Amino acid sequence: MTDFMLSLNVQWGEGFADLAEKPVSTAQCRRWVKAAMACDAEITLRFVDKKEGRELNKQFRGKDYATNVLTFPLYGDEVTLPEGVSLPCIADIVICWQVVEEEAKSQNKPLKNHLAHLVIHGCLHAQGHDHETDEEAEIMESLEVTLLRRFKISDPYQA
Repeated sequence: MTDFMLSLNVQWGEGFADLAEKPVSTAQCRRWVKAAMACDAEITLRFVDKKEGRELNKQFRGKDYATNVLTFPLYGDEVTLPEGVSLPCIADIVICWQVVEEEAKSQNKPLKNHLAHLVIHGCLHAQGHDHETDEEAEIMESLEVTLLRRFKISDPYQA
C-alpha cells in the first residue's frame, strides 16, 4: 500500500459556530479521507447547514434543495499534463450535516457510518469517479463498500 500525501482542511459552517464540540473529529475525517484517496491530495471538507447546502446546490447544480454531499474538484478533464507529470487531487467536499442526519435516521443507519460513506463518496468523486451509468455506479459502489469495510462498516447499499 502506497502512502500518499494528504493536506486536509476541515471547516464548519455558520450553523456550527456555537457548538463547543463538533459532531465528528478532524482526526476521524482524516482517516476516512486518507483511506479513500489513491493519490496525493489537498482536500477541504466543509460541513454546512441546510441553508448553505441549498445555496451551493442551486448555484452549482441548478437544484433548489440541500443535498447530502457536493464535490468540487479543482482540476477536471480539461487539464492535460505532460507525460509523467501529475498534480495532487485538489477538491472541496461539502457535507450538509442536517441532510446526513435525516438520511441516517430514515435509513436506520448509524450516523457515523452514513457520514463515513458520504465522505468517502465525495473523495471518490474528487478523483474522477462517477455514477451516471450503471457501469460507473457499480465500480464506485464496489470501491465504497471495500473502503467502508476497513472501518467495519457494512455495505450501505444492502437493505
